[in-house]
Amino acid sequence: MKKKLINIFTNGSQFSLETQADLTKKLVDRGYTVTREYSQDAELIICIGGDGSLLETVHSCNFPECPIIGINTGHLGFFQELSPDDLDHFISDYENGQYTIQHLSTVAAEVTTKDGRTNRHIGLNEIVIKGRQSYAVHLHICIDGVSIEKFSGDGILVATSAGSTAYNYSLGGSIVDPRLKLLQVTPIAPMNTTAYRSFTSSILLPSDLTIGIVPEEEENKIFIMNDGIETGYSQVSGISITASDKTVQLLRFKDYDFWDKIKTKFL
Repeated sequence: MKKKLINIFTNGSQFSLETQADLTKKLVDRGYTVTREYSQDAELIICIGGDGSLLETVHSCNFPECPIIGINTGHLGFFQELSPDDLDHFISDYENGQYTIQHLSTVAAEVTTKDGRTNRHIGLNEIVIKGRQSYAVHLHICIDGVSIEKFSGDGILVATSAGSTAYNYSLGGSIVDPRLKLLQVTPIAPMNTTAYRSFTSSILLPSDLTIGIVPEEEENKIFIMNDGIETGYSQVSGISITASDKTVQLLRFKDYDFWDKIKTKFL
């Protein structure tokens, strides 16, 4: 009797494809059914590549409920748990239940246009609101209905705890332990003038608060980016950003430690 289904996704590089072939053979030899297409019946998703590949897998599978494990064949590999040299140990530990599940929170943006239509975007790392390329964007920002700033600059980023080490960190935002349930609002190239007063550092908020954003009337084009996926809108009346009810489950093994990984990857 075959064991349950495992999905494997790869970024398509030669090294990743070789790793995929090696891993597939090892799993099949142990009685697993392995496919390269997403199935809701899968008990595990394996992503071979870098952090971008894992994000792409999460979105292409629509934030799956089954756990994901990453094998790093990319550069930083912050989400990725394993090296291609660890395949035998991984299979053994997985079969013996020697792992934990890390639950990562996500963030959602609901965009409402002036014709009354709404669209929802979800990110594991972040949501970014910006204007047209090379144009400053002007936004009124409130938290739970309380106005806090009239922003002018390149845009606003709202990061999850898991996403704090990604684009947010490159903007000078704070690194946050993913066990903390919060949202981080980080300005992108803010300007302070007599007309606009913008925070120049990140704001950390409890995840049960709502961030409201209203573009100024003359803003005829707003772009939303969720984990690098860009969508343009005209005539936006408002954007509501909240913690999403979706989570991403990452398989972690006994040697995993968030702060040790921070030290290894960034210092």
